[in-house]
Amino acid sequence: MTTTTHVFNVDGMHCASCSLLIDDTLEDLPGVEGSHTDLKANRATVQLDTTLTTPQQVIDTITELGYTATPQN
Repeated sequence: MTTTTHVFNVDGMHCASCSLLIDDTLEDLPGVEGSHTDLKANRATVQLDTTLTTPQQVIDTITELGYTATPQN
């Protein structure tokens, strides 16, 4: 398994519980080796095996939680 780092801008977080919810949910996805969501920077950094979960699936998962996510360039 080869993981790569993907960074996403996340809007709509208001507290530490928001970032914990995102991290816990993303870490349950197959191929996600780790997730760190920074509330102050409005950013999620995800270690991801894209053969198991795509960046779009990460975005979709964050969106299903009620937040807005876009890939960071």
